[in-house]
Amino acid sequence: MGSHTEDLENLFLATFKQEIRNMVALEASGSNRKYYRIKSDDFSAIGAYNEDEEENKAFLALSRRFLNKRICVPTVYNEDLSKKIYLISDLGNRTLYQFLCEIRKDDKDFSKQRHMYEWALKELIKIQFAMHQEPARDEETKAFSSMFQQFNSSATYPRTAFDKQAMLWDMNYFKYYFLKLAHIPFDEQLLEKDFHALADFLTEADASFFLYRDFQSRNIMIHRNTLFFIDYQGGKKGALQYDVASLLYDSKADIPQEIRQQLVDYYVDHLLRRHPKAVICFRKYYDAFVFIRIMQTMGAYGYRGFYEGKKHFLQSIPYVLKNLKWLLENVRLPVEIPTLWRVYHQLIESVSLQQYELSPLKISVNSFSYKKTIPTDKSEHGGGFVFDCRCLPNPGRYDEYKILTGKDKEVVDFLDNTPEINKFFEHVTSIIDMAVQNYNKRQFQHLMISFGCTGGRHRSVYFAERLQKYLNKRYSVDTEINHYNLDK
Repeated sequence: MGSHTEDLENLFLATFKQEIRNMVALEASGSNRKYYRIKSDDFSAIGAYNEDEEENKAFLALSRRFLNKRICVPTVYNEDLSKKIYLISDLGNRTLYQFLCEIRKDDKDFSKQRHMYEWALKELIKIQFAMHQEPARDEETKAFSSMFQQFNSSATYPRTAFDKQAMLWDMNYFKYYFLKLAHIPFDEQLLEKDFHALADFLTEADASFFLYRDFQSRNIMIHRNTLFFIDYQGGKKGALQYDVASLLYDSKADIPQEIRQQLVDYYVDHLLRRHPKAVICFRKYYDAFVFIRIMQTMGAYGYRGFYEGKKHFLQSIPYVLKNLKWLLENVRLPVEIPTLWRVYHQLIESVSLQQYELSPLKISVNSFSYKKTIPTDKSEHGGGFVFDCRCLPNPGRYDEYKILTGKDKEVVDFLDNTPEINKFFEHVTSIIDMAVQNYNKRQFQHLMISFGCTGGRHRSVYFAERLQKYLNKRYSVDTEINHYNLDK
């Protein structure tokens, strides 16, 4: 795995004084940082390696500041910045985004999802005000006070504020990595003029708060029934509106527009209690910050998707275009940006950009008899899982169940109340969960899962039916079920 893994192992041993039992590389996200889950008998931590030394300093300084303000972020266990590594608490694998996807099918009125968003927005206000007016009680606090109240470069990276220059960077990121790579035509001089006009308008907003920079549902973890926040090393001095736009216009979260507006009102209501004078300013500039956040997001999709070839980033394009379309039809900004407005319209009308919307993962769930033939996956990916149910109690051996199948209530009740059956299903779903989550991220289009038993009528049918219900409830996937020997 490389020398930095040895450095992380040594740092873990020095910190926890226990031998490492397991060290697993975590899946890469949109950054170049490398993360590992490291476990001993009694401890689990996340080890991080990052070549960017200034980003490391920013993350660690901000982490300690947030922890000092009782904001739920990872605990910093240890660090060795000379080797570009550090250890933080293990918050598990469940993001707010995953949770929202899991409950969406059953949360028709959006009430549960709304509750989670409201919780996140209340915590966001604490984060945004975390740098204000800290009294200097001791030397450490004096250092923090100087570092964060003035937002100097030791704690913010790569720029101390989200000012006009930073805004223009984002807009040009959008121009060069999305517009040009997506072959959207534009007049560069006129577009640059609009960029400056929009940036000048945005810099009129009060920017004396902490701006998280990437406050979205994938950067919020659910751990021990609490929301924890990660990936804030790009934070800096800035306006309140940007982070609210980041969360509520997180493209694949796909919040209904009426709910999105209700959540803005919820945030404003809580902001009124904390800083009444900020509310008028918030309303005036919010929509404009939504547009610049969308441009930054599209720039990231273009860089990661078009330029680096990470195709799953392109899958989010139709979602962001859907948001952009609504904004163009319902929002008018108090600033003249005609060329940028035309570019936006070209984006939502682009046929080529709509092609990136892929159909959901299709999962074929099968039952079969080992006396016949094991089903073959003829999709482009091939393979799939085959689970042998013949090691389990067989209802077909009982006279009262012989003429029934795994779809009949009597057989289902018999198997539901058999401990071996439920243990087997738990093992199956632990494997299938891993596969479905990975296939979704890699944009695979098909997965086949088959259950076999002696006759293909009882146990295999039961498990196929049970798994289909499990998948439909847990994931946004397209399932089909085939009982190869049920009517034969």
